[in-house]
Amino acid sequence: MSPSESALVVLVPEAEAVAKPFRDRYDPSAAAGMPAHITLLYPFKAPCEVDNITLGKLRDCFARFEPIRFSLSAIRRFPIEVLYLAPEPDEPFRQLTLSIWNLFPETPPYRGKWSDIVPHLSVAQLVNEQQIAAVAEDLAKASQGKLPIRAFASKIALMDNRSGRWGIRDLFSLGA
Repeated sequence: MSPSESALVVLVPEAEAVAKPFRDRYDPSAAAGMPAHITLLYPFKAPCEVDNITLGKLRDCFARFEPIRFSLSAIRRFPIEVLYLAPEPDEPFRQLTLSIWNLFPETPPYRGKWSDIVPHLSVAQLVNEQQIAAVAEDLAKASQGKLPIRAFASKIALMDNRSGRWGIRDLFSLGA
């Protein structure tokens, strides 16, 4: 995390009971104050670049989308050693990401590092194959009988870390 970043995310408090013990140990963003979430666009603009015009564009963008009922039912992983919970359906999250990116083409998701948009709720970030396999097994055991996690997204959070920790800068309603 660089000193001054922002992100647009869907906060998922419904996932905290399952995800928090793992995120606290294995996800650096949790230690920096970021709650369980599905990222729509990271990094977004530097916090000092987010002005009233930007906020207005975001508000108008999100007002065109309906709130999302979704579930987190599958434990998956990326080849880069990220363990995550997958939202279903995932298409509304993809569409939100594409809409934001179309409005702000200078802010490609994950700096354009990957060509595909894969909505996810990160649970662990590890570089060691054996560690990620062990954590995946532990997560499967800990989440037994607790998946799917049913959730409802009616707001998008603009988060930033100007204070050194992630915090909510603004909230935008879906379908407002």
